[in-house]
Amino acid sequence: MNRTETTQEKTGNEIGHAESRTDDVMQPKDAVQDAAARGQALTGYETLTAWQTAKKFKWCTFFAVIAAFSAATDGYQIALNSGIIVNPGFVEQFATDTNAKGKPVLASNVIAAWGTILPVGQFIASSSLPFISARFGRKVAMYITVIFLAASVIAESLARKWPHWLVAKLLAGIGTGCMQVNMTTYVTEISPTRLRGRILMTYNLWWTVGQLFTYIALEVLSHQHPKSWLIPVYTQWTHVGLMAIIYFFLPESPAWAVATGHMNRARKSLTSLYRGVEGFDVEHQLQVLKLLADHEAEVAALQLQERWWAIFKGVDGFRTLVALWTLCSQQFIGLTLFTSYGTYFFQQAELGNPFQIKCITIGVKLVAAVCVVYVADSVGRRMISCSGATTMWLSCLIIGILSVVPRNKAVNAVCIMLAVFWNMGLTMTGATGWGFIAEMSSQRLRHYTSGAAAAINAVTNIGMNQLIPHMINANEWNWGLKTGFLYAGIGCPVVVGIWLLIPETAGRSAAELDELFERKIKPWRFHKTETATQRIVAINAAQET
Repeated sequence: MNRTETTQEKTGNEIGHAESRTDDVMQPKDAVQDAAARGQALTGYETLTAWQTAKKFKWCTFFAVIAAFSAATDGYQIALNSGIIVNPGFVEQFATDTNAKGKPVLASNVIAAWGTILPVGQFIASSSLPFISARFGRKVAMYITVIFLAASVIAESLARKWPHWLVAKLLAGIGTGCMQVNMTTYVTEISPTRLRGRILMTYNLWWTVGQLFTYIALEVLSHQHPKSWLIPVYTQWTHVGLMAIIYFFLPESPAWAVATGHMNRARKSLTSLYRGVEGFDVEHQLQVLKLLADHEAEVAALQLQERWWAIFKGVDGFRTLVALWTLCSQQFIGLTLFTSYGTYFFQQAELGNPFQIKCITIGVKLVAAVCVVYVADSVGRRMISCSGATTMWLSCLIIGILSVVPRNKAVNAVCIMLAVFWNMGLTMTGATGWGFIAEMSSQRLRHYTSGAAAAINAVTNIGMNQLIPHMINANEWNWGLKTGFLYAGIGCPVVVGIWLLIPETAGRSAAELDELFERKIKPWRFHKTETATQRIVAINAAQET
């Protein structure tokens, strides 16, 4: 069947293509020229399956997977921030208030300050590191990450008053913020296209593993050494040390090197990433990367949007919105409540042993994370993201409804079950959300888009961290389960937006995504739309039969 596509020419700051062609009769030469005009060229590996890609590009896959392992440190740090505040020894050390029984407690404003300062640090990192990464490369950004994380562990180890812990959390926020914005970008740039989705999903898998180990450690210590709050702090050195070793051996991103004109560094990186691959043509792959870089530069010059603030304008502005939407949506459907203050919430709501509940929910998240990695390309990131957000919203709504039901063991059991479902949804949106901040942008603006998305996410996190401690504190607002109504209300439009904004990125190269966004294809039609690269592959396959 013949298919004709027509797009009208755009003027001003829009890029368009006036086309009227019949794909079935397009000649191979014309298809290649059309693809080149869009910054696309065949690498020679487009028809490989995910498993074939992994076997052929063993070293490239290995480097991408161990780079994603960094997320374990992020997860461990976030979970430690949440779990340690109910440790008896920690409370005694940093308490600034007493309850009605005269026992030392942490004041809500102190807890809010600790919760807030972490995303403040992440905002600082997300809004500043991209400029360093753009100039000096992804490797320099990795070393900066290690420095701040090491400094945060030292500060936590020396802290004895709540302002000291505040400074430590600021450093931790900067360190994890650097990691979040840089490593997802790096993984996206070095991963083979057919494996990019699955490897990006392992970032969330390792993040969940890091959280699980935190709560296991805290649970064991609560029985053996209930007041030894420094032991879990010291265990962070294992993560930081291992991460530093991994970062040292990772090659520089060849995509960044080509975009900044460092062709020899790009050549060296490609040689390292694709070592042992029979017939791999480094020079050809360099030209594929350069074709994309030149195309994006040409488009930016034509639109007069060559500076970094192009991420807020036109097509690139829309891509920034799409990149941040899934990640930021988590803030409006329970993220701060169930993660940053999850243990504290379960304790205040009297739902049972808070550490045991967190271990159960994190264990379920780990299983869900493995499943997400497995289906990342078959089911697709769009469906995973949208259904995950919907699950989180429904869980919050039902928890709110249960707040007006007489409390008994059955209600508590249902609440715990809903917390499990919510965490499964979080795994789905977390895996795709952190992937989207790097996937959705153009290669030219990737570091800036990732930074902007992470920074905006941090700002919303700051607001929620100021609000939630007062809402769930039994000595203050004491909303308890009614907090679910808040998230159900503010989360509804956000969840609707996910279904309307998030496109499918599975199996698309950076150049193909550029084409789809430039053509202004509706997000829900991305997976059904043929790109110039796919057209060449189809023509070549037809000629071979």
